[in-house]
Amino acid sequence: MTPMRFRHAPRWQAPLLLTLMVWALLAGLGLREPMPADEPRFVLAAKTMVETGQWLFPHRGIELYAEKPPTFMWLQAASYLLVRNWHVAFLLPSLLAALLTLWLSGDLARRLWGRRAVPYAVFGLFVCLQFALQAKRAQIDMVLVGMTTLSLWALLRYLLEKPSPWLLLLGTFAAGLGTVTKGVGFLPLLVFLPWLWVRWTSRRTLPPHRGVHAFAGVAGFLLGTGVWLVPMLATALASGDPALHTYAREMLFKQTGTRYANAWHHVKPFWYYLQTMLTLWLPGALLTPWLLPAWWRRLRRADARHVLLLGWAVLVLLFFSASPGKREVYIFPMLPALAVAASPLLVGLLRRRGVRATLWSYMAVLVVVTGALGLWLVTASPERLHALVDGRGMDMTTVARFSRWLLGFAVVAALLMVAARRQVAVALVAVTAALWTAYGMGFMPAISPDSSAKALMQRVGERIGPDADLAMLGWREQHLLQADRPVTDFGFKQPWVDQWQHAHAWLLEAPGKRWLFLRKEAIGPCLDPAQVIDIGASNRRDWILAPGRAWIEGCDVPADWSADVSED
Repeated sequence: MTPMRFRHAPRWQAPLLLTLMVWALLAGLGLREPMPADEPRFVLAAKTMVETGQWLFPHRGIELYAEKPPTFMWLQAASYLLVRNWHVAFLLPSLLAALLTLWLSGDLARRLWGRRAVPYAVFGLFVCLQFALQAKRAQIDMVLVGMTTLSLWALLRYLLEKPSPWLLLLGTFAAGLGTVTKGVGFLPLLVFLPWLWVRWTSRRTLPPHRGVHAFAGVAGFLLGTGVWLVPMLATALASGDPALHTYAREMLFKQTGTRYANAWHHVKPFWYYLQTMLTLWLPGALLTPWLLPAWWRRLRRADARHVLLLGWAVLVLLFFSASPGKREVYIFPMLPALAVAASPLLVGLLRRRGVRATLWSYMAVLVVVTGALGLWLVTASPERLHALVDGRGMDMTTVARFSRWLLGFAVVAALLMVAARRQVAVALVAVTAALWTAYGMGFMPAISPDSSAKALMQRVGERIGPDADLAMLGWREQHLLQADRPVTDFGFKQPWVDQWQHAHAWLLEAPGKRWLFLRKEAIGPCLDPAQVIDIGASNRRDWILAPGRAWIEGCDVPADWSADVSED
């Protein structure tokens, strides 16, 4: 029996799978809090924008946040103004970017290879683990991929289909906007390099392009980057505030060229992205033994469609591999292009017994692993479970809820495999939809109170009472975000001794009603340990509360004192 071929499938099948896919991406929207990494700091900055009206320079507490441009935070803040609910708003930009990326990938596949390639591009992208994982996170990367895919869609249409300056303008504008969303948004412009190679080495006819169109391309990129760069630089240069000057220098130099050429964290070996592709790009990565030879044959024939898509992907991989700093999300923009490049081949590959066996095996392993983990969590001794959750602030109720969702997914996935046993593509889309439904509605909400520090900050509020004033030292963004009252902070990156001196002065103003929240390892020499309260663990750290009266009278923090703590 042949596998499902969308072209000859019942008419209801593709719409049903499309509905399952959209549902899986929507599942869990509004059911959890922002969680590390990255989510709390972006939401905190976006929330500050809404509350203060200062949108041009994002803040983290009292300090300027100069590690990422504000574009993504603008989108979150705008989403809040639209829906008036932060639980929905903080995830909405990633969700919409994911839906846009899926549509663009399908439309590009249709334009390059015809309608029958569309479902293979769309569902092929969806079933790769990294896609939905980023679609359901409030990080910049899904929005960046939406912008880079839009840019690539327009540029490929310009180069291969219709040499309209408006398409070039759109493509470079999206690249420019992506650049002020995350510095690498310009990467779609690299597609001109394999295009030049095709023009020089192949006799195949490409649409004629006029040199004057370059002005449209340059204008589009300048317009895209100018959305933020122009008002930011104008404001910073006109201001006498040295903090704004420092912010502009860090954004333009340290967080771009320096971060790429001389990364100070996430330093990984050159081959690091191989393991990323072999894990986060499952199950698509399992098809490389069949895809690579097929792609190579098309490259040898100088098929411009594959040359541009695959050549661009290789250039992106080399670009990120050359930098010492590497994270798995950096190469994420390649994935939609590879899904489009694979779409015309999947029609034939899914007829092969080896391909079908590989995909069935992948689903079977997924069911066995999640089912076994769920059973282990249900049957493991309390001592082992405590060791597992130690430092994360979780309780056994959270573990039990998590295990039930694991077992539920394993059972549902097994039933879906049985129901679609003759159609591997249908089974794969349905099982993937079940996985991300469980993730959004079960796994993440289960760990949200502890991972987001909401439970911790609720305990803090209950302990100090509704009328107390609260300040933080050594805090993380989730603590400021989840606090139940206005909070005083003394900076995020300020030297420890400076923070302690400010905290001392703040506490002495009203020692009877003021409390200090801080990491246990960061306790200063002037606090009486007998009056310090352990408030609990969260995010693998222990946290304490110190009342104003805990400050030892007459004690001053030494000028050379620094907390002996590791950075998160």
